[in-house]
Amino acid sequence: MENRNKREKTPKIAVGQVALYGLLIALAFIFSYIESLFPISLVVPGVKLGLANLVSVVGLYTIGLKGTAAVTLVRIVLAGLTFGNGFSMVYSMAGGALSLGVMALCRKKNWFSPMGISILGGAAHNIGQLTVAALTVENVWVFSYFPFLLAAGTAAGACIGILGGILIDRVGKYLRKR
Repeated sequence: MENRNKREKTPKIAVGQVALYGLLIALAFIFSYIESLFPISLVVPGVKLGLANLVSVVGLYTIGLKGTAAVTLVRIVLAGLTFGNGFSMVYSMAGGALSLGVMALCRKKNWFSPMGISILGGAAHNIGQLTVAALTVENVWVFSYFPFLLAAGTAAGACIGILGGILIDRVGKYLRKR
């Protein structure tokens, strides 16, 4: 009887929802892999297009914050274990958490379009990563990279946001929570 009560308290997740989350995790993971193949060598190290953020932007509009947070967390861990190391996971986790928080707030308040939300997410991601870097090296001068990262993050965020907006319009009705 005790086991039965425990099972009844466990939230039920539809099979379709599990499959959708798996699909989104796989897609974000593939985007992370593609980015690892083509590093962008600019003046500032660590600049990326943020293809995996496309899944986060679309996820916020379709599956909601909890699902998007789960997909993002699993993707960061998988990508860190596969293509990175412990430090890269810490940096990605800090950037991803702050980025997702900012994007979720802007989405909830309906302040911006997907492009604006993506741009703010890119900027927040950079702030999160720079904060971890400053704490790691115990030097606030790493924030001198911020203007360069902000410019790159704005451009990348705009591209991802435009693509995200198109995807939300085209496939959003199939992915939305029921």
